[in-house]
Amino acid sequence: MKAGRNKTIDIGIEEGRSYLERCIRVTEPASLEQITDKTIVGDSFDVLPLLPEGFADLLIVDPPYNLDKDFHGNKFKKINDDMYEEYTEAWIAEVKPLLKPNASVYVCCDWDSSLTIGTVLKRHFNIQNRITWQREKGRGALSNWKNGMEDIWFATNSKSYTFNVDSVKVRRKVIAPYRVDGKPKDWEETADGNFRNTYPSNFWDDISIPYWSMTENTAHPTQKPEKLLAKLILASSNAGDTVLDPFLGSGSTSVTAKKLGRHFVGIEANEQYCVWAEKRIEMADEDPSIQGYADGVFWERNTKALQKKSQTDQFDIVCGRKSGRV
Repeated sequence: MKAGRNKTIDIGIEEGRSYLERCIRVTEPASLEQITDKTIVGDSFDVLPLLPEGFADLLIVDPPYNLDKDFHGNKFKKINDDMYEEYTEAWIAEVKPLLKPNASVYVCCDWDSSLTIGTVLKRHFNIQNRITWQREKGRGALSNWKNGMEDIWFATNSKSYTFNVDSVKVRRKVIAPYRVDGKPKDWEETADGNFRNTYPSNFWDDISIPYWSMTENTAHPTQKPEKLLAKLILASSNAGDTVLDPFLGSGSTSVTAKKLGRHFVGIEANEQYCVWAEKRIEMADEDPSIQGYADGVFWERNTKALQKKSQTDQFDIVCGRKSGRV
């Protein structure tokens, strides 16, 4: 029995059969209309060749890291670096034809697989940056430093690409406020404290890993936070664009894309994870909020609890209707 405040989504396949039935299986060439806003059940290496070319504005990839890991029955065994490089080359070869010329690419990895993935990406795309984010959690080690960081490689299909920097500003507390003629200089004075909206860097220390009392939490062993995905999606796509995730997991990319007014296509081989993804997609209809993101900015970790925005307000903000971008 779960504690009353435990919101973890862990329903089984039989219990969640209705969610699995909402997913589709692609066994022959599919049109964009057939796959848009769908969770596709299947192995990405079988599905990707059947998808239409040049449809994705944004690619977000969270491939299995080169570690021994059991994904609820789907086991990934650590392989040598050369084999992992071949594996990375293989999925890149399948996704690249699906991208628009001005598409952006984000690939998640740990410190070890980052070395391989960065090298391979550089052969096929324009590397723009490497983001490092603080996981906040991690097991201690007696003979090494605790691993509390992960990387995200940012690349683009060409030199022309979308980057909405004003959509991903971070709201930080002002410790030593500076005034000119008695008025705040580049900061805001509020009843909750003094804040400044700053441009984002490639080091993110404001991400909270999903935990048991958060509605987005699932029993997936390596779930990415919606707040992290929101940064990628807001920066590198526009409202109405299509986001592709070939290793969907428990659905964080699709759910966040939906909450932010984008279309999505997600592929996942594990039926259990597809159930959780569809459950979360359904929940997004009732609650489009994203923990740590409100009023068009990202808040620092452990700041004042944020008021939930209504679905209309949230959509208006992210689509630019309240910022003058539309």
